[in-house]
Amino acid sequence: MTTRTTWTHTTTTQRTPGGTGAARPPAATRPARWAADAVTALREGARLRLDYSAQSLWRLDRMIEGIRQEEAPYEAVETVLRGFGAYAGEVIARQTGGEWWASGGDHWLRTPDGRLWDPIDEARRCFAGHGSLRLLCREAVGWE
Repeated sequence: MTTRTTWTHTTTTQRTPGGTGAARPPAATRPARWAADAVTALREGARLRLDYSAQSLWRLDRMIEGIRQEEAPYEAVETVLRGFGAYAGEVIARQTGGEWWASGGDHWLRTPDGRLWDPIDEARRCFAGHGSLRLLCREAVGWE
């Protein structure tokens, strides 16, 4: 049995959320939607406003830590973590000009320097107590 990995990445006329007019690769559709859903849920449910800034990731790290301390089962928060990770990816994409890539249902962010980042998995690592969305963004953007 052979496994074939197919990468999805093309820049077409798909528009960013909010109608800014910038072209986005089709691989960005799902993560952008997951991020927007997380922003909406936090605004409406927790009265927390996220503005796609690197500083807002600190709030998400704290929120994930709070969920972890409540000992919520992973299955109960899996979708939330996916949204938080996608949000972090959108922050990185906006800061660096990175683009989403997809393969086999997984999504990564590729920054202009060629590095691949997995912010969705980083959110899962945060939940396990071993990661930070803020620090991932800091490393991806290259801030000291």
